[in-house]
Amino acid sequence: MKEILSTATMRESDAATIRSGIPGRELMLRAAKGVAASTLFRDPVGILCGSGNNGGDGFALALLLSEEGHAVTLLRLSEKLSDDAAYYAGLCEERGLPQHFYEAGEDLSGFGTLVDCLFGTGLSRPAEGLFADAIRGINASGAFVVSVDIPSGINGDSGLGDPAVRADLTVSVGSLKSGHFLGRAKDTRGELINCDIGIRPLRTDAFLLEEKDAADCLPQRLNYSHKGAYGYVALAGGCLAYNGAPRLAAMASSAMKSGAGVAIAAVPKSLVPAMIPYTLESTAFPLSETPSGAVRFVPEEWEALCKRSRVIAFGMGIGLGEETEKALRYLLQHFEGRLILDADALTALAAIGPARLLETKADVLLTPHLGEASRLMARSVREIEKDPIPLCRDFASSHGCTLLLKGPATLVTDGSETWITDRGCAGMATAGSGDVLSGVLAAVLGYSKAALPKAAAAAAYVCGLAGELAQEETGPTAMTAGDTVSRIPQAIRRLEMVRGRMI
Repeated sequence: MKEILSTATMRESDAATIRSGIPGRELMLRAAKGVAASTLFRDPVGILCGSGNNGGDGFALALLLSEEGHAVTLLRLSEKLSDDAAYYAGLCEERGLPQHFYEAGEDLSGFGTLVDCLFGTGLSRPAEGLFADAIRGINASGAFVVSVDIPSGINGDSGLGDPAVRADLTVSVGSLKSGHFLGRAKDTRGELINCDIGIRPLRTDAFLLEEKDAADCLPQRLNYSHKGAYGYVALAGGCLAYNGAPRLAAMASSAMKSGAGVAIAAVPKSLVPAMIPYTLESTAFPLSETPSGAVRFVPEEWEALCKRSRVIAFGMGIGLGEETEKALRYLLQHFEGRLILDADALTALAAIGPARLLETKADVLLTPHLGEASRLMARSVREIEKDPIPLCRDFASSHGCTLLLKGPATLVTDGSETWITDRGCAGMATAGSGDVLSGVLAAVLGYSKAALPKAAAAAAYVCGLAGELAQEETGPTAMTAGDTVSRIPQAIRRLEMVRGRMI
């Protein structure tokens, strides 16, 4: 795992390091050395420098690259510079490095490499004026683009921002920030590496879940074991109106391929015949239904399902209304295992009040996308996008649950432990991907001994990795959720091999 910091934590940690006796100029030089060693720079090299310390990194980098024999040109966007940036800018002038002030519309296509040192992670508003023009010029240049710390235009906490530099390589300075993963980050950052310059974080705001962390959540399968050792998991949902059979079938398949001992598909009884051909390894659990083919709440059925299941994933395609709310209330009152609430269950929870989570016996995982999170938190999507980690952490802490926020990266928190899983791809933006994730979650939560937040993050890692493997074959446009399911065994096998090396 790697530490992830907020921009505020990074700023405070930087200041504390300087107070401890390491000058800011030394930290700036260390950052420049890290960037210089990060890639092979193609000449000629253009370095675009802003007014702050990010610009100072660029001036220091220019000195180093020129010493290595590179043809470097500095393009300045501000006469005013921070003290440390001015120091290195002065050295560049003394050594006669070519430099000029960037002009609107300037053609940057003659450079082999462009280094983006316009803004650091402290940007809190959209880039405007000459800076926005420079960002567009970088993107249109055709050069290999290196962004120092974060692509300019992107907010260091949310990963949002437009316009923004589209980098081929981003060299994070000091520590990774949440803006390297959330929002538009994956579409702008290119390859991401971190350069440790000796700043010790005062605290950690989240952790990046890595391959070995996910592997650690998958226990070794023993010969002396049986299906019950790996969990009876129930996938409860579906209705005739929402074509629930294929969706639940995909979930049951993803759960079984992710290692569940037994996957129980609890669906309205009229859907059972349609599901059977697709779920040969799973068990059907018929639920009473209304004349319209929706689930009708019968307490005895849900009591039996609770007794049989270690994990219940509830709400996928089940529809909205009083019967769904009754089933949700029952599960919150009586189920004592791990309870995953997704899709329509989240809407039902918003209707009956999230405060009911404080009364439950279950270990609850909520899996909203931004729209569902907006209803649960009574906040706008924009508010959540702009500050996702604190808002999700506060909600989980105040409601005694774990929250998994879906997006380009997956955020999981229980209020005290926060993980980001940076797996997944553009091809997963398709119908059914959330259902596949619910199946993987049910399986992993059924057998993993890890704490719920980490286990859920590991499941998201498995699902995201499977999606990436599928996209390698199909490409992003033609990819379906079923393609992700088909690559789950390959993703699991990769983690098993990593775990084997760890033992």
